[in-house]
Amino acid sequence: MQEILYGRHAVYESLRAARRRPGRLLLAKGIGHMPIIETIIALAEQKRLSVDTAPRQEIDKLTGNTRHQGIALVTTPYPYVTVDEMLYLAHQREEPPLLLLLDLIQDVHNLGSLFRTAEATGIHGVVIQERRAAGITADVVNTSAGAVEHLLVTQVTNLAREITHLKAVDVWIAGLEDMPGAQCYTDVDLTIPLGVVVGSEGEGLRRLVREHCDWILSLPMQGRINSLNAAVAGSIVLYEALRQRTLRSSGMRRA
Repeated sequence: MQEILYGRHAVYESLRAARRRPGRLLLAKGIGHMPIIETIIALAEQKRLSVDTAPRQEIDKLTGNTRHQGIALVTTPYPYVTVDEMLYLAHQREEPPLLLLLDLIQDVHNLGSLFRTAEATGIHGVVIQERRAAGITADVVNTSAGAVEHLLVTQVTNLAREITHLKAVDVWIAGLEDMPGAQCYTDVDLTIPLGVVVGSEGEGLRRLVREHCDWILSLPMQGRINSLNAAVAGSIVLYEALRQRTLRSSGMRRA
């Protein structure tokens, strides 16, 4: 099987991450030789890839869109992993696990934004649903600016069951939802082994997933709207986890 990645940052990060087996780099005729393009070509040559040029219309057809920025990469599908590999990564880093669990996120822009934040905050892995949710497609790689190429991601058929597995190995689960009884996200210790669950754009957390959470977290809101974009809310909590963990690792007291 083959997948066609597109966009300068998506292609660059995929080559840099070196987790797929690329076969061919395609450049639009007349594309400017800006620094990122030169770097991509150099990486492709290091990997002994075929570097070809083609009319922009051909790349339009190959990628199925016109947002490819004049570059496409023919490569193998995304390399999903297991949750155990994520936990092993945390062990290697000598850090308490920090995972992001996504409950039926379907919007590729939300998914790409969450992957970008997840990579920036140094989490150990992302768990997504195999059915009724967006997977790692070329569009998601592009909207994440290639960040997902550096992440460990697993697809599961039953998120509630996976939460049960994580709790059995002493990972605590915090769901993100504005509801009565929810705790403010800054009032909870996010330095422990933790999985943060973000619900879908329209429905939030499903009942069974919510019932499996150890805590429900909310974000204080003082404006007139009553909800935040899933990617924004999830990103805020991930950065709070990073803040707390950075303070703890530096030996400072948390504020």
